[in-house]
Amino acid sequence: MRLGGLTRRLSVAAVATLAVTITGCSGTGGGDSPAACNSPGVTSDQVKIGFVYSDSGPGSSSLSSARAGLDARIGLANQEGGIHGRRIVYEWRDDGSSSTENARATQDLVRNQSVFGLVTATASLGDSLENLQKEGVPVSGLTQPAWARYQNLFSFLYDVSPEATGRYIKAAGGTKVAYLVSAASPFTMQTIERYKSAFASVQLPSADVIPFAQATDSPTQVAQRLSAIGADALVGFSTPQDLAEVLQAARASNVNLAATISLTGYDRSVLHTLGPALAGVSFSVNFKPFEVGDAAIQRYRDAMTRFAPETTVPEQQFAMYAYLYTDLFLRGLDLAGDCPTREAFISGLRKVTDYDAGGLISPVNIGTNATQPLRCNAFVRINQAGNEFEVTNSGLCADGSSTS
Repeated sequence: MRLGGLTRRLSVAAVATLAVTITGCSGTGGGDSPAACNSPGVTSDQVKIGFVYSDSGPGSSSLSSARAGLDARIGLANQEGGIHGRRIVYEWRDDGSSSTENARATQDLVRNQSVFGLVTATASLGDSLENLQKEGVPVSGLTQPAWARYQNLFSFLYDVSPEATGRYIKAAGGTKVAYLVSAASPFTMQTIERYKSAFASVQLPSADVIPFAQATDSPTQVAQRLSAIGADALVGFSTPQDLAEVLQAARASNVNLAATISLTGYDRSVLHTLGPALAGVSFSVNFKPFEVGDAAIQRYRDAMTRFAPETTVPEQQFAMYAYLYTDLFLRGLDLAGDCPTREAFISGLRKVTDYDAGGLISPVNIGTNATQPLRCNAFVRINQAGNEFEVTNSGLCADGSSTS
């Protein structure tokens, strides 16, 4: 299947914390003899799954690499013999960053295409979840804390504790935080309120929320506002392009920022287009940073090169997330056995207590992580030349401790 443009609603980007996981589905059962089964999407030689993502609509450019991650993980699984001897195939649909379209897309895949389950990379799944749960359809992908009640929905990450980001900002010398927002959706604003509360708990005051969009707003006025409110730290719930515009204006206006955090933009394609403008910007990372370059990262890179060759830059945030969503789904399919059922998938995956996606994430308990925010994450920063990411902290935790 050919790589198309992927998407991702900005409100989701506003919380990379809602996002999700990594490689190495442990145990693909390539030597098993396929059984004849009656489950949806399952034949004697293949399992058909669905992939729903935002290939168009608001914020879609943020997910431009996601389908490549899906292709890479499925390609790797099939090369290794499939799952219990069955090849994995998929049908995909674009939901246009719309909840209404998402409901149509998921129902088409489930009812008309008879897929076994869904991998998703969209912020627009909310209106579909009730029906998917009633029909017992397993789903993995991007999640929100409010969706934790759906037992058929799986992710390695539902939420992240913002305290670690607050401690990171303080360690860099930040004393007062402003928030840059490209699209002030209700979800984004609710997330910012959580950040404000978390930052206050580590004695880091918050200033204003500042809306900015390149097409309509002046970056110079934003820089002046940062100076007027005394903000010396900035958290970007924004596109990397918008953040770059504001930072360039801030430098021109001699507004000094001790720390700038962006919740999106951790991929090498951003370095190629915006690197110098974003020099010094840090990113929180909920998986092993690409720069670590160990065996798990190399396995991911190799899979991207072989099975998603259209993507010339494997080191992209949402390619990794989709790779992880897919890996988690394949783990559930493996646990469901020779003749997989949706029920066996859901019950089996809920019992996994040490999922680490082949070493790409810290182990998580899939049975409890829906209600337990991730307490530790890594941070990387664009170097002063603007041409490389550098790992600044491989594991900073909400309580101030370090896992590195």
